[in-house]
Amino acid sequence: MRTAFLLLLALQAACTGPAPPVSGPAEPVAFPGNLGSLGPRLTTGGGRQLLLSWMEPTEHGGTLRVADWSGSAWNAPVDVVSDPRMFVNWADTPSVLALERKAQGQSRWVAHWLSKSGDVPYAYDVRVSASDDRGASWSGAVTPHTDGTPTEHGFVSKFRAPGGVGLIWLDGRKTAGNAGPELAATGMTLRAATIAGDGSLSGEHVIDDFVCDCCSTAAVVTSSGILVAYRDRTADEIRDIYVSRFTNGKWSPGKAVADDGWQIAACPVNGPALAASGSLVGVAWFTAAGDVPRIRAAVSRDGGQSFSSPVDIASGRVQGYVDIAWLDAAQFAVTWVEPEADGYAVRLRGMTTGGKLGEVVTVGATSLGRVVPQMEYRDESLILAWTDSADDAPGVRVVRVPIVSRKP
Repeated sequence: MRTAFLLLLALQAACTGPAPPVSGPAEPVAFPGNLGSLGPRLTTGGGRQLLLSWMEPTEHGGTLRVADWSGSAWNAPVDVVSDPRMFVNWADTPSVLALERKAQGQSRWVAHWLSKSGDVPYAYDVRVSASDDRGASWSGAVTPHTDGTPTEHGFVSKFRAPGGVGLIWLDGRKTAGNAGPELAATGMTLRAATIAGDGSLSGEHVIDDFVCDCCSTAAVVTSSGILVAYRDRTADEIRDIYVSRFTNGKWSPGKAVADDGWQIAACPVNGPALAASGSLVGVAWFTAAGDVPRIRAAVSRDGGQSFSSPVDIASGRVQGYVDIAWLDAAQFAVTWVEPEADGYAVRLRGMTTGGKLGEVVTVGATSLGRVVPQMEYRDESLILAWTDSADDAPGVRVVRVPIVSRKP
């Protein structure tokens, strides 16, 4: 692992103003879970809380656990649920999001996980539960979709919504019959719904009626509404990144972020990432259009109504599996996975809103080719987490890269 000094160099090149000083080398952070854990998710929400969730497989199903960040370490974890039918996998992972504070020192934590609904391989439902006491107790689980079909429902993104929590997910109800005159008639859809504090459902809506089957989704709250990103799919098998905005009570039709034109007759299992700060939005994604694998990023200054021309963050032997985090109003960081001699590297690169790039930095390694590193900015640091299957200590790795200040 390189030191955070290299991150300093990367951000020096990326910044339009003075470079941010770095307090020291990248530091491994003690993971609060057990060996064999997988699927870490980092989320930041109400009260600026940073939460780390992960799965711990059991003989049947698994346990979802969560811990909050104290500013220098993870607090003791709590169990969200142990589900004997939990769908434990590397790509479609649960998460826990902190919503607005209910009272001083309190907030609502909302968790989701996947539970098998049938004996076919990809029949599973989304289950959602909430806690108002930092995970000491959890509400009864509810399901945001009402179709009842033994099909895939997953790749959930959650966001703060009026009166509760909003969710988007990939919904396979149209695939149940697996018949129809057109491909789109039996394809995956992207849907949304809101779950109120009392568990009641509202606003179930189809955002896009034909999308890529198993690429992760992303959602952020901007100053002008909610923005979601996903991988679309056309009848000609073009699978580019699209966005939809929720404003004035309506979801807008999906709109391409960039015209990559990636034609692929299979799902790449490689979704986009979003980060927002007011009206500023950064989006990062993977594409292999033209048989050239690339990590790309674009910026919106109007809450996702329009985006700048995409910038290639990296290309060549990149795997994808991106994440993105704002550092300030002038720059953000993008992370991805890339093969190297003895396994796979977790790479990082800074970019300004004007498209200026820093140097590529290696912040960690994994023995897994299919892994989705997570990244959030908190307490003057970038926090990153990913899964590794190293024989000596398989499980979740967490790294902290301190940044003292980014102000001119």
